[in-house]
Amino acid sequence: MSTTQPAIVLVRGDITDQDTDVIVNAANSSLLGGGGVDGAIHRRGGPAILEDCRKLRAGHYGRGLPTGQAVATTAGELAARWVVHTVGPVHSREEDRSALLTSCYRESLRVADELGARSVAFPAISTGIYGWPIADGARIAVETVRATRTAVEEVRFVLFDAAAYAAFQTALA
Repeated sequence: MSTTQPAIVLVRGDITDQDTDVIVNAANSSLLGGGGVDGAIHRRGGPAILEDCRKLRAGHYGRGLPTGQAVATTAGELAARWVVHTVGPVHSREEDRSALLTSCYRESLRVADELGARSVAFPAISTGIYGWPIADGARIAVETVRATRTAVEEVRFVLFDAAAYAAFQTALA
């Protein structure tokens, strides 16, 4: 495995439109779909993703996927080859959970490497309903990708709105 720093690309848009080897899903621990990015990926990818997630739940992940870990399924009807599901932490003012958010990105890249993926599209994990401040989430995402040894050649951060895009531009600068 050749490990060089991947090119980091920012895209404003819908992650389900990305034609990459892997699309990362900001999943909930149940792996059975939800709102936000998770719901969009399950809807657009079709029933094959849910079927794979149910198999994972019936096996090793009977209690759900722990926060900070990552696991792969088919991408169903998405343009990607695989979906890597990772569970981001809920932001807390009382407890530093940044190591868990870091782990989401690192573990997703590890799984992508195991799959032989060369391109990965990430959402801004935990910055939606989980309440992580976008500037800090962007900083953690960019720093983690830059620090992680991976054979992935391109990491795309696919950002839904102008505020998220601007935060990632700042983190990249």
